Amino acid sequence: MPPPAIRIEDVSFSYGEVRALEHIDLEIREGEFVALVGPNGGGKSTLLRILLGLLEPDSGRVELLGRPPEIGRRAVGYVPQAVHFDRDFPLRVRDMVLMGRLGTGGTRRIGYTREDHARAEDAMRRTEILHLAERQIGTLSGGQFQRALIARALTSDPRILILDEPTANIDQRSESDIFELFRALNARMTILVVSHDIGFISRYVDRVACLNRTLLCHETREVDQKVLERLYGMPVREIAHRH
Repeated sequence: MPPPAIRIEDVSFSYGEVRALEHIDLEIREGEFVALVGPNGGGKSTLLRILLGLLEPDSGRVELLGRPPEIGRRAVGYVPQAVHFDRDFPLRVRDMVLMGRLGTGGTRRIGYTREDHARAEDAMRRTEILHLAERQIGTLSGGQFQRALIARALTSDPRILILDEPTANIDQRSESDIFELFRALNARMTILVVSHDIGFISRYVDRVACLNRTLLCHETREVDQKVLERLYGMPVREIAHRH
């Protein structure tokens, strides 16, 4: 049996005396679409950093496709939560997407190859922004810019796509379009998405991992009002379950 896409076993982590994660267990099979939800300060960003090999857990083990994070992350496409940039900086969409190819060849090189350009064009086509390739990034809408970030992550042809709050700064219509894109991408890769919009993501994901220092994973249909109120410590509007 092949290893799961993501395996987290008994992981704990502290910032000094402050415990951020406590005995976390999570296994995500290849091809799953999983949401990671929880309150601010609940440990979501810390867990992502551990998955990407940017933090070492105090205890426990993490594997990506059966390998340690520093190796397995080569098969991961990552879209960060917030990207700050000078909107007047003269950078085309095509150039930003091509940046996703940096370091993918295993050796240092100058300039982009024909394959790099082909991969970038394919990623822009899949995210439906090929017509924006020559546009300056400063002229994009929030939804268009988010698609460009996703295209950049796709240029490495990842087996796992990890997205941190990918719809935080876009309108509701763009959010729906972005998640339809994720649904299409999920046919080819495993997806882990961090989101606060628990009322929306339930229409798309297979399971919901609820994290607030400790973690419980639920099938989407199992996440009800009581589960959410325990997670957030306050009343939360109930999600509409996918049928």
